[in-house]
Amino acid sequence: MSNKLTQFSPSNEPGGASNLGKNSTHAKDVTVLVVEDNVSNFVLIARMLGFLGIHCEWKTSGFEVVEYADTLPRIDLILMDIRLPYEDGYGALQKIRQSSNLKQIPVVAVTAEASQEQMDKARKSGFNGFLGKPLDPDLFPDQIQRILAGQPVWEMGYD
Repeated sequence: MSNKLTQFSPSNEPGGASNLGKNSTHAKDVTVLVVEDNVSNFVLIARMLGFLGIHCEWKTSGFEVVEYADTLPRIDLILMDIRLPYEDGYGALQKIRQSSNLKQIPVVAVTAEASQEQMDKARKSGFNGFLGKPLDPDLFPDQIQRILAGQPVWEMGYD
């Protein structure tokens, strides 16, 4: 798989003008970096973020994620798959935490390996949250809003 970089803009998505709530940043001002190697999963996440009016960027592996993120004018949140080609989410997280520009950005694990053991490992590794796949489209907007508001979100997902 190539180390493809793609930009997704929600400007044409339905609901793109919505905001995140009274006391939070306007969605149009928010950028989320999605690190996900599966195109279908990325499209789902991008559409759900787009529904909130949130701009997202896409990286298909943890490899060189810091170098890519440093080229972006703004990042408010990183959604990181754990199982990635070339470098997994744990290795990428370590590099993000070592970057002076990125170390304060919340990084949330998003993984199909949703178990208590994986959640504990993600917490111990320094992730700021955990979302198990499959993602619930009914819960996802609230989860993202809570994460962006600085609230911890550690949830397994649904079957």
